[in-house]
Amino acid sequence: MTVIAIDLVAHYQAVRARSLGLVQGLSAEDCNVQSMPDASPAKWHLAHTSWFFESVILQALVPGYRPHHPRYAYLFNSYYNSLGDRHARPNRGLLTRPSLAEVLEYRAAIDQTMAAELPRANDEFKRLTEIGLNHEQQHQELLLTDIKHAFSCNPLLPAYQSNDAHATNWKAKESKQTPEWLSFEAGLQNIGYLGDDFHYDNETPQHPVYLQAFEICSQLVSNAEYQNFIDTGGYQNPEYWLSDGWDWLQREQIDAPLYWLDQRQEFTLAGPKARHNDAPVSHLSFYEADAYARFVDAKLPGARLPTEAEWEIAASANGDWYGQVWQWTSSPYQAYPGYRAPAGPLGEYNAKFMCNQMVLRGSSALSTDGHSRASYRNFFHPHSRWQMTGLRLARTRM
Repeated sequence: MTVIAIDLVAHYQAVRARSLGLVQGLSAEDCNVQSMPDASPAKWHLAHTSWFFESVILQALVPGYRPHHPRYAYLFNSYYNSLGDRHARPNRGLLTRPSLAEVLEYRAAIDQTMAAELPRANDEFKRLTEIGLNHEQQHQELLLTDIKHAFSCNPLLPAYQSNDAHATNWKAKESKQTPEWLSFEAGLQNIGYLGDDFHYDNETPQHPVYLQAFEICSQLVSNAEYQNFIDTGGYQNPEYWLSDGWDWLQREQIDAPLYWLDQRQEFTLAGPKARHNDAPVSHLSFYEADAYARFVDAKLPGARLPTEAEWEIAASANGDWYGQVWQWTSSPYQAYPGYRAPAGPLGEYNAKFMCNQMVLRGSSALSTDGHSRASYRNFFHPHSRWQMTGLRLARTRM
């Protein structure tokens, strides 16, 4: 991967400033809450992204650099075993110290050092900085989804912001389109990233795949369509569910998408809002997305989730499928043929998670600009649904 030809100093400042902007209006208590083990406090996100620049770049490449605090590496390492032990993820909400003010001081100190080093940085320093900035942008989306989950657990159902980004993006993009089945012929197709712009290692190498003739829907599954699944007993009929999904459903007592409050309202970052029937359904687990596809298959034989290869080929040919919801595919998250994990701690960024997770494609209304491309591979466990995750249908063309 080559370094993007941009003003890296200005780009660094803009990305770091946006993270601070996301916590404007939040209290120190808001920034410390952790509502479930999969989520992290906003304060932790602010500190962890700073730790990344400190541990992966400054300590490794700046002679004589001394860490800002001797214990921050333990507190704010996420999952990099090669960089040392770490505080347990489910207990991040217990970190009342350091305070939010101290974390902000930590960020400022890292920013000051990075500002001094970037103008004279070599290519490796710049390459790692670009990775660190993309990493921080991923955490910006996580910070928002984590705050949304935490606020949804509060009986006051507080609003984080005044507008609902999901509804705004949907109205701008898909509300006036007519759904249709897009057809693709059988044959060899190349998927994966090929080029010099920024991309993650798990998007490579580009390689050929053989696809059967298939069709894929131009629109995402809507709230109204998913409501029909619920109304016709979709959550009570085991024939639509994978065994693991049915067990999860019974254990967790799930009967609707996450954040649906009743028949008409859903919880959003703007608090409770009317649910738009034609908007894309969101906050579904893979199990729910797969069950819905099986439900539709009973009426439309062959309906299913697309593979990630089908999704990439279709998205490359059909414009903007981004900025609303991440879309579940039927593909397990695994390495592409010929893939080799990068050396060093960045080899842990993607490769070690290639087990027991499913691939999502696209991007969501909360994704940062620059994180929408046909080859981008997101991945989560099948039960996860606190991200903005939905689906579009595909079918094999006989």
